[in-house]
Amino acid sequence: MKKIFLLLFIVFVGCSDDPKEFSEEANLEMLIGLDDSKITLREVLYQQKGKKIFIDVWASWCKDCVIGFPKVKELQAEFPEVAFLFLSVDISNPSWNRAIEKYNLVGEHYNLPKGMEEGDFVDFVNLNWISRYMVIDEKGKIEVFRAIDPLDKKIIKALKKTK
Repeated sequence: MKKIFLLLFIVFVGCSDDPKEFSEEANLEMLIGLDDSKITLREVLYQQKGKKIFIDVWASWCKDCVIGFPKVKELQAEFPEVAFLFLSVDISNPSWNRAIEKYNLVGEHYNLPKGMEEGDFVDFVNLNWISRYMVIDEKGKIEVFRAIDPLDKKIIKALKKTK
């Protein structure tokens, strides 16, 4: 019985650690820019090198995402030095573009063209719910891997933490 408990404990503790780096496959995921350009996640993150990055994974049809936008804007006002990266899982680019304009979303915008069901990025983050928020530190390490509220305590703590 003790062996079973120990084994379960090891498996649970070992599986509960969130990754600190994106997988190579996720890094090479091709994103679509607002101008229909193609760029990898790695290149997008590299453009923000040395900055803390807040990632918002969202879709125009997602009610929870829309409800979260005012909270994201609060974070933008409180942390203007942070890069805000919006990754849409919309299949329709016109819907994605209209939502950015409608909700006045300021930041870097890219689309995951395979949606939220397929792709190396969504597989890596186990995207089973949106909205989904992440924080990447100044060194490119994943500081907050999984949050569903932009004002989650883990996010606030990570954004307040300096290099």
